Amino acid sequence: MINVTKTHLPNKEKYKKYVDEIYEKGWITNNGPLVQKLEKRLEEYLGVTNLILVSSGTSALEIAYRTLDIKGSAITTPFSFVATTSSLVTNGIRPIFVDIDKNTLNLNPSDIKNAIKKDTSAIVPVHVFGNACEVEEISKIAKENNLKVIYDAAHAFDVKYKEQSILNYGDISTLSFHATKLFHTIEGGALIIKDDNLVKKARYLINFGIENQEAILHLGTNAKMNEFEAAMGLCVLDDIQEIIEKRQLVFNKYRKELKDIVIFQEQNNNSSKNYSYLPIVFKKKRDLKIIQEKLNENNIFPRRYFYPSLDSLPFITKTKKMKKSRYISKRILCLPLYPDLSVNIQNKIIKIIKDNL
Repeated sequence: MINVTKTHLPNKEKYKKYVDEIYEKGWITNNGPLVQKLEKRLEEYLGVTNLILVSSGTSALEIAYRTLDIKGSAITTPFSFVATTSSLVTNGIRPIFVDIDKNTLNLNPSDIKNAIKKDTSAIVPVHVFGNACEVEEISKIAKENNLKVIYDAAHAFDVKYKEQSILNYGDISTLSFHATKLFHTIEGGALIIKDDNLVKKARYLINFGIENQEAILHLGTNAKMNEFEAAMGLCVLDDIQEIIEKRQLVFNKYRKELKDIVIFQEQNNNSSKNYSYLPIVFKKKRDLKIIQEKLNENNIFPRRYFYPSLDSLPFITKTKKMKKSRYISKRILCLPLYPDLSVNIQNKIIKIIKDNL
């Protein structure tokens, strides 16, 4: 079975050495030494400061909202994984959707101003498939309207914008380290916090709001990463350059072979690529169905990232339809992309698409 992604599993013996260390120390969770080590290594690798590891990308978003005291409503994109929206709703924040740019697939900054309400306190854009948002324009709008910016950067590990990490933009950026991601810790995520003064608060929030054994300062939750997950992250980080290089070869082959028959996401000219996803957009809805069925018949399973458009979810307040997001969500398919995808399988995928379009 060929799925849209395949989890990278590092050298087993290397991972076992970390496991032996965990057993020897008996420190399994609660900001253990491997979590601390991984935080420092990631800060160095990514070129960021104030990185806090957490249990998931979703919990990273939720902690970000609480750290910044986001209330009322937040402007966000309808074209993303459901957690971008559900994390707002579960924290009592009303999502206000702004449509996307059909080419970049990111939030369209030109529409943000008109969507701001009296109770709007934040903008939550997504670097969709690792493609950098128009961060400078969004920053300008946020400053003019006294709004916080929380970037859902779940796909944007190791992406750079104008030679620096895309994670340095916004008040907080969040990452997902789920097993399907470019870099993973089995389950996990991270926050990158701009304001040094908020770091301590965020650390309290991921540990039930506890400052010490006798003081609980905030309404917190349990969002800590454990040592076994950190061990996996340390191993994967050792392999990350090889992972990216191999993914780049697969990515480039798809682009070269399919450039004349499908539509590709338009990349931000100031943004680097991390080759985390290969989305293709079909000109017709029926083409997506045909290709998906033909690939499935051959035991190949691409995925419809992202469907449905989040403005159609049953648990949000109904607003006007996000036409561009709905249009794209009905025509987009992510093809299998991972380091050890064989040339033969990739050729087969390409041939099926070419033969049926």
